[in-house]
Amino acid sequence: MQTRKLYYENSHLAAFTARVLNCDPTEKGYEVVLDATAFYPEGGGQAADTGCLSGVRVLDTRERGGTVVHLCEQPLEVGQMVEGRIDWEPRFDRMQQHSGEHIVSGIIHRRFGYHNTGFHMGADVITIDFDGVIPEEALTEIEAEANGAVWANLPLRIWYPSEEELPKVAYRTKKQLPWPVRIVEVPGYDCCACCGTHVTATGEIGIIKLFSTVNFRGGTRMEMACGGQAMRILNRTYAQNKLVSQAFSAKLFETGAAAQRMNEQLATLKYQLTGLQRKLFAQTADGYEDAGNVLCFEEGLDGTGLRELADAIAKVCGGWAAVFSGTEDDGYGFCLAAGEGDLRPLCKDMTAVLHGRGGGKPAFQQGRVQAKKEEIEVYFASVR
Repeated sequence: MQTRKLYYENSHLAAFTARVLNCDPTEKGYEVVLDATAFYPEGGGQAADTGCLSGVRVLDTRERGGTVVHLCEQPLEVGQMVEGRIDWEPRFDRMQQHSGEHIVSGIIHRRFGYHNTGFHMGADVITIDFDGVIPEEALTEIEAEANGAVWANLPLRIWYPSEEELPKVAYRTKKQLPWPVRIVEVPGYDCCACCGTHVTATGEIGIIKLFSTVNFRGGTRMEMACGGQAMRILNRTYAQNKLVSQAFSAKLFETGAAAQRMNEQLATLKYQLTGLQRKLFAQTADGYEDAGNVLCFEEGLDGTGLRELADAIAKVCGGWAAVFSGTEDDGYGFCLAAGEGDLRPLCKDMTAVLHGRGGGKPAFQQGRVQAKKEEIEVYFASVR
C-alpha cells in the first residue's frame, strides 16, 4: 500500500486533503494510513512531523515499506476524506537545519575529503559527526563560506536520476546506493543522496552558525544551528551576556576580560581567606590542647575546612578529633582525625547509627550523616 508523498512534491505544503485507507488501534493510539500525505515520517536524521487530521491530533509519523503511518490520538473512519494540517513551524525549522547541514557537510567534504557519518537534529543544536579531524581555527572560514551560499539564495535541485544517469552523478554518499536514489543539490556547494525535506532556495535558511568541534571516535563532532533555531540561541546568549555586562559594569564585548579579572581577584581573596582560616583553626585547636577525644561543631566548613580543622585539633588534643559542619535540615559533613590509630571501626559504627556514610585512611575518615546535632552529641557522649 504505497502512500503518495506530498512532502516530496511540495516541501512547503502545510495543508492537504486525503482519504483514510486504514485505521488500526494500538497501545499508543490509532495507526492511520492515507492515500496521500504531507506528513514527513522520521528518517535520515530528521524527526517526524506532527499536526492534525480533521481535528484529530497526529502524535508521530513513520514509514513502513513505502506506506506512511500516522499515529493518531483518536480513530478516523475508513473511507472518509480528512483535512490534514502539519505543525508548520517545527517542520520549517527542520528544513532550515537540514538544508544548512548539507551546505556545511558539502564544504567540509570538498575541503578535507571527510564524510558525514552521523547527523542528529536536537532541541537546541544540530550535531554532525565527520570521519576526520577538523581544526577549530577552520570554523570561521567554513561558516563564512556556508553563509555565502545562504545569502546567494541559490535554488535547490531535487530529483531522481534515471538508472542510466545515476552512475554519472557525482553525489556525496557513505556507501553505494541502489537505484532509485533521491538527489539533493545545492549548486556549487553540495550534491548528496537524501530522503529529507528541504527549503526551496538557500535564502530561506537565513543564517548558519557553527558553535564548536570536539574530537569524537577519531573524527570530529560539530555543533551548529541554522535559521530560527540559530537566532533563538544567539538571542539567549545575548540576553545572558547583557546580564553579565551589567553585573561586571563592563561593555558587552568586554565581558570576557571582566570575568577574567574577577577570577583573578577571587583567587587572591581565596588565598587570603585560606590563610586567615588556618590561623583561626590554629586558635580553635589551642583551646583543645590535651583535651583527649574531641567533638567540635563549626559552621560553614566545606570538605577542605573540615579536614584542616580536624587535623589541627588532632595534633594537640592527644586523642581523636570529630569535626562536624552542616544544618539540622540538610545533615552534617564530618571529619574524624587522629595522630595515630584506626578510626575505621568508629566511623562504621557512627555512620550506621547516624544514617550516613564515610571512609578514608585508617587515621582519617570523612563523610556525611543525616542526623540532628543532639543525636550526634548523644552518640559521641557514649563513645568518648
